[in-house]
Amino acid sequence: MSSPSVSLPWGSVVVTAFAPVIWGTTYIVTSELLPPDRPFTAALIRVLPAGLLLVLLWRKAPPRAEWGRLLVLAALNIGLFQALLFVAAYRLPGGLAAVLGAIQPLLIMGLNWGWERHSPARTTVVAAVMGVVGMAALFLSPDTVWETVGIGAALAGAICMATGTWLTRRWRLGVPLMALTGWQLLIGGVMLAPIAWWVDAPLPPLSSIQIAAYVYLSLVGALLAYALWFRGIARLPPVAVSSLGLLSPLTAVVLGWSLLSQTMHGLSLLGLIAVLLSVLAVQWTTVGQGGTRGDRILSK
Repeated sequence: MSSPSVSLPWGSVVVTAFAPVIWGTTYIVTSELLPPDRPFTAALIRVLPAGLLLVLLWRKAPPRAEWGRLLVLAALNIGLFQALLFVAAYRLPGGLAAVLGAIQPLLIMGLNWGWERHSPARTTVVAAVMGVVGMAALFLSPDTVWETVGIGAALAGAICMATGTWLTRRWRLGVPLMALTGWQLLIGGVMLAPIAWWVDAPLPPLSSIQIAAYVYLSLVGALLAYALWFRGIARLPPVAVSSLGLLSPLTAVVLGWSLLSQTMHGLSLLGLIAVLLSVLAVQWTTVGQGGTRGDRILSK
């Protein structure tokens, strides 16, 4: 019997982790360099040019029978998720949105159990719960505002991303990785276009720094990061991949602390350590130890 660590290498964990780390730079780039109050425009410029570029370069469309699944994945991973993400960001403190987003590994475990009848290891569940608790310690305070629509959007966004991650691995569409990334970004961008046009004000004349920031968000924050993310989904258990997503808010916190002189008190530091330990524990119990039986079946 082959060892799980051979078919699911730890090197893939490290490579995949770069995607949420890159996404964690989005906050500081958006808040410090981009025109304010145009979130959907930023999301549109982030995904649509990157998707168009990849589609033109790879020129590989999925088989006709898979277009329905491609549209579902593009909506869950890009279009709906980005829209819900920004609704939550406008109505909730960013920390609360991050805490709600941290439930994604638990949601994927639920999908594995509900559809595949494969229950996760108890240690994996405990590690995932520790990630949610760590996020709460890192971000929440007595002054946190709990707004109903924002909470609903954040939860719906977490469900979209978790389901999209799970289905991307389960369906395995018959196109190369970069083509799959391109089509999802392109279709997701088309879905975002009417929202950006309807909700956001037109862009003002852009400075060279603002143009460079948009280029970074598109080529690095979308094209590169999503390619690494979907590569990870193809090689790792979905629970492990979704757990790595917790590195995104952690990166934003570290950048804010180091570059913007934001404070971090003792409880926040303990929460950060707890989230890091949670991510490592989920990787160990799913990748390092072979994961659940369902993960091993999907990896074949």
